[in-house]
Amino acid sequence: MFTLSCESTVDLTLDHLNKRDISVIAYTYTFDGVEYTDDMRAGDGLEQFYQKLTAGKQPSTSLINVERYTDYFRSLLQKGDLLHITFSSGLSQSAQNAIYAGEALKREFPHRKIFVVDSLCACVGYGLLVDEIADMRDKGTDIEKAYEWAMTNRYRLVHQFYSTTLTYFRRSGRVSGPVALIGNLLKLCPIMHIDGQGKIVAYSKVMSESKAITKTLQEIEQKIDNGKDYDGKLWIGHSDYISSAQKIGEQLKNLYPRAQIRTFDIGPVIATHCGPGTLAVFFWGKSRKE
Repeated sequence: MFTLSCESTVDLTLDHLNKRDISVIAYTYTFDGVEYTDDMRAGDGLEQFYQKLTAGKQPSTSLINVERYTDYFRSLLQKGDLLHITFSSGLSQSAQNAIYAGEALKREFPHRKIFVVDSLCACVGYGLLVDEIADMRDKGTDIEKAYEWAMTNRYRLVHQFYSTTLTYFRRSGRVSGPVALIGNLLKLCPIMHIDGQGKIVAYSKVMSESKAITKTLQEIEQKIDNGKDYDGKLWIGHSDYISSAQKIGEQLKNLYPRAQIRTFDIGPVIATHCGPGTLAVFFWGKSRKE
């Protein structure tokens, strides 16, 4: 048995991770000079976050530095071997800090196995990958095989999503100011995915949310493993957008009756950069390398 670890940007609940025996290191975010810890729904932090966001407050997020990773990994390595899955390096430099800390600690813990995997995933998709590895661990898979599986299969975790506003993507540099202005005026919804490098790609756009849902369902149909017979995890993430999450969830249940469908809130770190009104679906499908 080994320790499986991740970061709060998996956007699962802390209760879920505790039940699965998955360790987690939390990101922080800042409003008006005050730093908050991502509590992963353990308290009312997410509700307060969205209230401030809706009120026009502009948060910021920080990397997890090498020192924090080192202290965190050290505490876990004192108990046994460690497999840590990071947030995508295509979206944050934290992944490189985690890899550096893991390599440095190999000298301090020569008899421990230490593996750090760049998930190339984000949000609930990242969480789904980690949860799948927890399933493998619980069935007796050893750390080396779990590591190899993660490195190979991380590309198969499809992230399909859209947003009803471009304002926050403009602030984070995902789209230009003029494009965001025109897009918001015309009520354009960008259709996006995460590519093989773990980066966000906006590759299409539609004129309304109803068309965005239709387009998202079409993309899922083209990419999902085994088509209508898909029986794996099919998870939904939303940023303060529960009505649309429920709407697409009902359609997914009808289309993929054997799938394991769950819905999760998008946490403050991701929502800082996508804003409210983003809906995402995550599942196993065609490799993002293609």
